[in-house]
Order: sequence, then structure tokens, then C-alpha cells
Amino acid sequence: MLAVDRVSVQYGARNLFRDLSFTIRPKERWSLAGPNGAGKSTLMKIIAGIERADTGGIIKAKQTTVGYLPQEGVHHTGTTVFGEVEKAFDDVLQLQKELGEVEADLEKADPTSEAYGDLLEVYGDLQLRLEHHDVSKMKPRIATVLGGLGFAKKDFDRQTGEFSGGWQMRIAMAKLLLREPSVLLLDEPTNHLDIESVQWVEQWLRQYGGAIVLISHDRSMLDNLTNRTLAFENGGVQQYSGNYTFYLTERVARREQTERAFKNQAREIEKAEKLINRFRAKASKAKMVQSRIKQLDKVERIELEQDAAAMDFRFPPPERSGQTVLKLEKVSRHYGANKVINDFDFTIERGDKIAIVGVNGAGKSTFSRLIARIEDPTAGTVTEGHKVGIAYFSQTHADELDPKKTVLETLESSGSRVPTVQLRGILGAFLFRGDDVFKSVGVLSGGERGRLALARMLLQPANFLILDEPTNHLDLQSQEVLQRALGEYTGAFAIVSHNRSFLDPIVTKVLEFIPGERPKTYYGNVSDYLEKKRADLDAAGKAAPSRTRLPDDTAKSGKSGSSKAATGGTNSGANRKEQRRLEAKAREARAAKLKPLKTEFTALEAEIAALETEKGELTAKLADPAFFAQGDPAAVAMKRFAELETLLETRYTKWEELSGKIEALENA
Repeated sequence: MLAVDRVSVQYGARNLFRDLSFTIRPKERWSLAGPNGAGKSTLMKIIAGIERADTGGIIKAKQTTVGYLPQEGVHHTGTTVFGEVEKAFDDVLQLQKELGEVEADLEKADPTSEAYGDLLEVYGDLQLRLEHHDVSKMKPRIATVLGGLGFAKKDFDRQTGEFSGGWQMRIAMAKLLLREPSVLLLDEPTNHLDIESVQWVEQWLRQYGGAIVLISHDRSMLDNLTNRTLAFENGGVQQYSGNYTFYLTERVARREQTERAFKNQAREIEKAEKLINRFRAKASKAKMVQSRIKQLDKVERIELEQDAAAMDFRFPPPERSGQTVLKLEKVSRHYGANKVINDFDFTIERGDKIAIVGVNGAGKSTFSRLIARIEDPTAGTVTEGHKVGIAYFSQTHADELDPKKTVLETLESSGSRVPTVQLRGILGAFLFRGDDVFKSVGVLSGGERGRLALARMLLQPANFLILDEPTNHLDLQSQEVLQRALGEYTGAFAIVSHNRSFLDPIVTKVLEFIPGERPKTYYGNVSDYLEKKRADLDAAGKAAPSRTRLPDDTAKSGKSGSSKAATGGTNSGANRKEQRRLEAKAREARAAKLKPLKTEFTALEAEIAALETEKGELTAKLADPAFFAQGDPAAVAMKRFAELETLLETRYTKWEELSGKIEALENA
């Protein structure tokens, strides 16, 4: 379907990759793994046709289409959200426009003329092409994708220019998913998504009919989606036939095999060199010595590649605080009429490890600024405990660094009295080594700026850390080091993140923000929280909206949630008999709700089938020139055809809604 053929890219004296070749086949799921700056995004842009390789190129079949979602930088203006996403079907909309024009021409043309017959042929061809695209499902699909990506129905008619950069990227993703190219290229698609949207996208991509090439720092997504890995390391690229976890395991096995081969070769070379040196001075052995020298020159030496540098740091041991770190009493934060947080009580205690989750715009970053004392509440009080020191890392800290300062000057200007030698040691732990410390901040990549901002935060002695999306620009290796450091940290912390694999091993409490509601507390990690939400949804018998349908393995990926429950109650104390009774009662309630939904669904499918049959019959009639010669019957048929398209569109929308409700109940 698409082949990368002997592609090489070089920047100055540095080779990103050389003579890289591989083939992307239908329905394959590739991940591009490796540290930031290794060339992953560059390769993706070359496949997308945005950049050119120094040598080699991309070979693709004529019918193969490629769609690309960059990390950032997409901006839409001049239309509504729905109108912008509808552009994904520009080819279909053009066909509809052409069909309308032909219909108008047919009404004016003489049915007995040759031109009329030509128009009928064009009309029939356009009808067949539109039938292939199934226009009636277009608008319901747009609504489904926008809903899955977090847009409320009221947002559909808002102007795109009203939305921030993260929501602009969601609009771009919606268009790309609906366009359904043969090869889908996604560069960090989850950076601007909340946990629910990440899960929805993951589920959508599992069912995607084309091939996918993915760059992501979300290990859960890589493991759940991909089956091929292209690893960028040490200036080379290696292929692995498995997901990210398989790659890590296989990489160790390959290195061990290479080390054994290296040692064996070194022994053989040493033997040959000893033999050559021993008999070099003897004329009788000259022929044999020359032969051995030639053989030795032809040996392709095995080289052991050094492991890529990785971040390595620990948070300084914090001073012990009082039992209560922070207490919020009747706290509200309003921005005009927008009541982001209202009348909220919450206590953070020493040793708390909190994940802050929720949809974008629900108040997560506002809450972070409140507890970091960056903003004051509109009402209520925020009280710090005894000997509490706060360090805060915001989403914008990396962008707020002075671009004119060097890396070292950035730390020197942080207000700390740490000696320069020690500052360079800290920078070395964050991969700024040697002359890297004299680089200007303005030339650093997003990942490098993120690491520098974290290093600067480390200089602040603190026993309460507040981190707002700290992993957005960190590669997986650096994320794992930060994760280990937080796991060993003895103070309290609160982290805003949608990265499940990063949060699960280190958090013990989840604070969920829901627009228009008070935040809810769940005990356990993120997997426990998701499992509890699923259980609450099933027990209540509510229909899950399409964006909250969780992948089947979500519940399996973390710890069991049975021992940990959300604040507000649990049935863990019930005996087994009582538990069985409750389960039976829940099944009965589910069955009672399913029966009328299934009856309605069956009737709706029958109605759709009847409308589709009638539409097919009319299509056949309208494609017949003799039928148009009848005059009024043809006009009536064309009017009915338009009515059928409208009816089918509304029925398919209803079909989507019922399908979602039934699926949610059946998954219980």
C-alpha cells in the first residue's frame, strides 16, 4: 500500500537515519518509538509529503491516501465547528451540489432532446456515486465524532475562532477521522485530550479500516493499539513485530545476543592477531600471514551501541509538613458568569498522591492555580498547613521561559543560591550536558523546554508538588524517570494528567472535575476510578454517551477496584449472598430497561430497511430516461427522493442514539 524506500535524513554532521526502508500494509498499526529529537516526527512529515528526504522517497499505490495530524499549529476560522468538520466530506458535498445543478437543468430541458438524454446519464452517474458514500449517515457520523472528542451539541454552531489551540486540534482530528485516509499519521494525538476523549479515540482507532502510524507518549495507547514498532535509537532504526512492551523486551534480548556475538568475534580477532604477530617475521610463513591479514580486513566488525542518555534525578528530601497540607473551605472561583468551581470543600493531607482528571474546561487547571496560591478564590478560604512549601509546574511554564537566556542562566536566575557546579549537575540529570547548558532557550524543542522547566522547579524546596500536564512533551524514557522520582517522593503531590500508564503506579486518590457539578473524590488509582465509574453507570442503568464507552481491556489494565470505592458508599461489607441478590436485582433492572429499547430498535431498523428499499426503487426509476419523459410522475419521484434522504438521516441519528444506549446496558 505504501513503502518507505531507502530514506535518509541528515542535519549537519548528524544522521537521523540512513537507508531506512519498510512497508506499511493495510490495517497495520505502527508506532514510532524513541527519544525526542530522534527523527520520528521528521519521518512522519516525509510520509505525509510535507518534507523531503535527503535521499530515497515514498512509494504508494495510486488509490492510497495519506492523512496527517501534527502535534500543534492547526487553526480554523470563518465557519462553525460543524461546518468545518463537514469539510471532511467535501467530495460528497460537491457531488450533491452537482446533482442539484443537473436536476435544475433537467427541469428546463426538452425531454425529447439529445441533451436531455446526456443529462440523464450524468444524473444516474452522480446518483450511483452518492449511493456509494451513503450521504444519509454523514451528519450522524459528524455528530458522533464531535461528541466523542468532547464537543457538546451547543458547540456545533459556535465559530471555530472562539476555541483555544487544544480544541482546534480536536477539530482537526475530527476531520481526519471522518475523512478515513488509507494511511492515518498521528503525531502525539492525545496531548490535548482528557481521559474520556483519549479512551474514545483509542476505541475508534481500534475499529479503523486503514493503516495507522502513531507517535505517542501514552504507553497504554501504544500497547493497546499497535502491532509493529519502529524504534529510533543511536542514529539507527530497528523494526519490531509487536507493541511497545514487546519492543522493550525484545530490545533487551537483541542487545544480549549482540553482546555475545561481539565477545565471540573479539576472541576470534584476538586469536588471529596473535597468530599474525607471532609469525610476521618468519619468511616461511609470510604467505600464510598475508592471507590471515586479508581475512581479518574483510571481517565486518560488530559494534556495541551505547544506550541513549536518560534523565536521572530525585526530588530533594522535603521537610516534614503538618498532617493537613491544604484546606479548602466553601471555595468558589468564578470568571464573570462562568462558575468554574462553586462552594467546594476539600482537604489535602500529608502523603496524599492525587490525580486530577476531567474533561477540558471543567476546572482542573483553575483548581491547580488555586491550591498553588497563584489565584485567589472568588469566595471561601484556602489555608496552608504547618511548614508547607509549594512548588508548581503549569502547562505554560515551558513556554514562559525567557528565550534569550541560556539553559544555565535560566537556572541561575531562579532565585536559588545553589552553586553553578551543582546547577550543572542538575542540568546533566535532565540531559543538558556539556555545551548544551549554553544553548539559548529559544532554540530548544518543546520537550527540552519542558525538562528545563522541571529542573527549575526542582530548585524550590517543597513538600507539596502541583504538576499540570508535566508529561506532555516528555518522551517515554523521561516519563519513566519522572514517574520513579515521584514514586519515591515523600511529600504530597497533585497531578493534572490524562496519561493513565504514568498515573496508575503513583497515585492513590483521584479528584474528578465535572462541568456544572462539584468535584468527586475516588480512592485508588486511575484504573480503579474508571472501573468505579463504569460500575456506577451500569448500576444506575444510564445510557453511556458514545465518548464514555470504555475499551474492554480498560478494567483489566489496572488493579481491581473492588476494595476501593468512590466517596459516598460501597457494598464491600455485604456477604456473598447479599451480593448475589444485589447482582440479580441489577440484572433485572437492566433487562427491564433493555426490553423497550430493543423493541424500538427493531422497529426502527425495519423502518430504515423499508425507506432504503423505496429509495433504491426510486433511484432505478430516475436513472431511466423513459421515466423522465412522463413529466409529472418524474417530478413527484424527485421530490419523494429528497424527502427519503431527509427521513433516512433523522432515522440514522435515532439509530445511533439507541445503539449507544443498548450497548451501554449490554456491557454491564
